[in-house]
Amino acid sequence: MTNRQQNILLIGAGGTLGRAVHRTLASRGHEVRTVGRTSGDLRHDISDPAQITALYEAAGPVDAVVSAAGSVPYKPLAELGPDDWQAAFTGKVLSQVELVRQGLAQVAERGSFTLITGVLAHQPIVTGAAASLANGAVESFVRAAAIELAPQRVNAVSPNVFTESLDTYGDFFPGMGSVPLERVAEAYVRSVEGAQTGQIYRL
Repeated sequence: MTNRQQNILLIGAGGTLGRAVHRTLASRGHEVRTVGRTSGDLRHDISDPAQITALYEAAGPVDAVVSAAGSVPYKPLAELGPDDWQAAFTGKVLSQVELVRQGLAQVAERGSFTLITGVLAHQPIVTGAAASLANGAVESFVRAAAIELAPQRVNAVSPNVFTESLDTYGDFFPGMGSVPLERVAEAYVRSVEGAQTGQIYRL
């Protein structure tokens, strides 16, 4: 794909990252439709496969699907129970896998999917075991799916803690640095407008 105007579905547009991605993609001339549980052009909860079906029915054909959404619990390992592990897998892994699976028929022949993971896939922290599990699973899925989807593409953006969020979350990521939201949004542009597939853009 090039930087021609694309019709893009942006999942999680109301969050900190989603707002930054929205601004950046829109500034490049793309038509961005926002999706969220309680806000956005389309209101759907992607943790429910049936709502993903409804989302694609409402959206119609698109050039790209971009995800900036995914929730996981943060607790000490000894406190994580079966429901917590299931919540992490449903909230960040299965939801995004379903976006791809159900989107295959809705995304353009040379369109793309961009998923969200995170630094904890390869740099774990205390209380972050469920997040590490989920992020690692998404990254493995991206690499595996890419070899079967061509000419459609799939990539993931794996950011560090956002610089703009250090006041809130910095203590949980000691000595790990941070990344400005602007750089993270640029990685989404690279995935949407570029030609690579099966990539994990680590920031």
